[in-house]
Amino acid sequence: MAQRPQSKRFKLLFNIYVLKDYETIAIFTFPSEYAVLRLLFDNENINYVFQNETMVSVLPFHSNAFGGIRLKVHKNDIETARKIIERLDNTSDLRIV
Repeated sequence: MAQRPQSKRFKLLFNIYVLKDYETIAIFTFPSEYAVLRLLFDNENINYVFQNETMVSVLPFHSNAFGGIRLKVHKNDIETARKIIERLDNTSDLRIV
């Protein structure tokens, strides 16, 4: 029996689950600090994940105990992600905390 090819979405979800080839490029305390950043990353099709996001939303005052919410970006998208963060931080009234 022929093996069914894996979809691109499945591979992406698997890589996110394992966090293979992902690096932390920023750490946040609360989800409100990166709401705009998430939209910008989605518009640029950047592969990213916010690690500990669910834990912090359930126990918000324990954010520091979990090590904050870690923005992990795929190694192929790190340069683009950093440029977006820098552009948002330098040219906008919105600031990355």
